[in-house]
Amino acid sequence: MTKERRRIIGAVVVGTTVEWYDFFVYATMAGLVFGQHFFGPATEGNDNLATIFSFLTVGISFLFRPLGAFLAGHYGDKIGRKPMLVITLLLMGVATFAIGLLPTYNGVEGDWFGGIGVAAPIALLFLRILQGISAGGEWGGAVLMATEGAPTKIRGRMGMFPQLGVPFGMLLASGMVALVTALTGDNFLVWGWRIPFLFSIVLVVIGFIVRHSVEESPVYKEIEERQQQASAPIATLFRKHGGTVILLALLFVGNNAAGYMTTGGYIQNYATKGLGMDVTFVMLAVLAAAAMWALVTYISGFITDKIGRKKMFFIGYGLQLITVWVLFAMVNTAQPALVLIGLLIYAIPLGIQYGPIATWFVESFPASVRFSGVSIGYALGAILGGAFAPTIAAWLMQSFNNVYAISTYLFIATLISLFAAWKLKDRTGIPLTHAFEETGMFETWKPGDPTKEEYEALGETVTDANWVADKR
Repeated sequence: MTKERRRIIGAVVVGTTVEWYDFFVYATMAGLVFGQHFFGPATEGNDNLATIFSFLTVGISFLFRPLGAFLAGHYGDKIGRKPMLVITLLLMGVATFAIGLLPTYNGVEGDWFGGIGVAAPIALLFLRILQGISAGGEWGGAVLMATEGAPTKIRGRMGMFPQLGVPFGMLLASGMVALVTALTGDNFLVWGWRIPFLFSIVLVVIGFIVRHSVEESPVYKEIEERQQQASAPIATLFRKHGGTVILLALLFVGNNAAGYMTTGGYIQNYATKGLGMDVTFVMLAVLAAAAMWALVTYISGFITDKIGRKKMFFIGYGLQLITVWVLFAMVNTAQPALVLIGLLIYAIPLGIQYGPIATWFVESFPASVRFSGVSIGYALGAILGGAFAPTIAAWLMQSFNNVYAISTYLFIATLISLFAAWKLKDRTGIPLTHAFEETGMFETWKPGDPTKEEYEALGETVTDANWVADKR
């Protein structure tokens, strides 16, 4: 592996880890803290309603992900992948640090920051929206930097590395919250909850340094040299590839809805407040599940280069049809060992899907609109799948008082994604260069057709429109 490729891996893993640490710290605090400090007084002590409002702020931020995706996609296809990676990281970091300094609704005795009434939840929502805009633009840039210059035979593996930022971010966030709850004790709900938000500034500085050091994507350099940046990439995207965007969004629904049971804070809230389990234990159990998720994600990146993208999703979502029932059955026992086992089992299909999803997104679009297509498809899938998953789960539990109502919801979301996986084209190994896009053969390429490396080995030019037909 070349030095530059290792640098790219470091940049995308560190950057996405920082981004998702920030995102998951908020989601965790939405389940543990924000309902009480920011929404409780406004709901006149109705804990269930305060919890629903708290989780709504998690979901509402997803509605602004498409804005981040549109902005990052538009400028990523016009001015480059690298600048957008740096901008999204800084935006997320500033918003997260500011949440750590935010006064609460009524103020809490022993907390220095006091209370500002209804302005507190409004300011919290505003900062959460900034996080949503950042997250909407972050993912597309990271996966393009990782995959566009990668050799075809290891593209799935390279696309897996940005995905590790999500379980790593969850791992770091869960570990930090577990540490803070253990060290601050009763003061956690007073001022200790601020520490994970304030700590993020250290991670942002590290992420900025690492990301600033990488070179621009070679595919974008090619587009720039040819002076063929799309003038309106988003309009072109929806005119030519709108159906693919929708199917990719649906492909992500099942993974996102299931994943946000833990990353969105619902399981943490249900286990601690609903079942009375110890907060530190629950956070450590989620931490262990995040480690399992990361391990399986890593392995799946290697396997997908052997068997393709579509088969990985059939396996992952097939298992998820079972684990959505297993998780809630085991959590509902409130037995620590069973809760831990349930979370570990639940993480396995999440990782199987999560490793190859970035590469399937990247391979679904031609170079000139790829940033826009990847970012917008991902953002729409996040809205449809994860945006209100914790809120829906809380509402289902309040309405039916039965965890299997939540399992049914996740089962249906998984079936939707299985349908999308069946309908989508598997383009494992398709050339990603702008020159290949110019051949006009992007839509007709299929697995088994020659890769860019195979054609270039013949010493010919990739712009020859007959190259695929000659090799068939």
